[in-house]
Amino acid sequence: MLGVVERDDDMDWLYSAPLPVRALGNAEVAFILEGYEDDPRPQDYDAALAAFLAAGPEMLAAAAPHVYDYYLDINGYWDPEDDAYLHIPAPDRVWEHVRFGFEAHVQRDDAGSPVYVSLECNCDWEPEHGLQLVFRGGDTVSKVGPYDGHLTNPGDVVYRRFGKAG
Repeated sequence: MLGVVERDDDMDWLYSAPLPVRALGNAEVAFILEGYEDDPRPQDYDAALAAFLAAGPEMLAAAAPHVYDYYLDINGYWDPEDDAYLHIPAPDRVWEHVRFGFEAHVQRDDAGSPVYVSLECNCDWEPEHGLQLVFRGGDTVSKVGPYDGHLTNPGDVVYRRFGKAG
């Protein structure tokens, strides 16, 4: 599925060459597998990767309302007259302002948890913190927000508006 993977001994992970991801408009993404070699169920990683690579545009369509909520939160800090203000008229237009990252991290949050695929992206409305998209099992949007490296939000909320469940 990933082809030949290489080991990075310094980081203690495996990584693949970039592959086109259909759900991301065929953007090329390298996969970094953290914990795969020592995991008692590496087949969970394989299943999450297969699901992520098989997913189509509907996966991003499911994430769009949550990404749009994130955009609204950040854009709410600006006056419409400010240069930093960005007008995105609807959730289905949010992807025009996102550039997908070149690496996806594939890992568990902790022992026994599902395998997640986490993608760091750049976005026009938050250049400092960007956008993190996390997919539980590789095909279910489970977290959206600024990149913080975490795979889940407290309370299993996809997007936490202003630090509160929203």
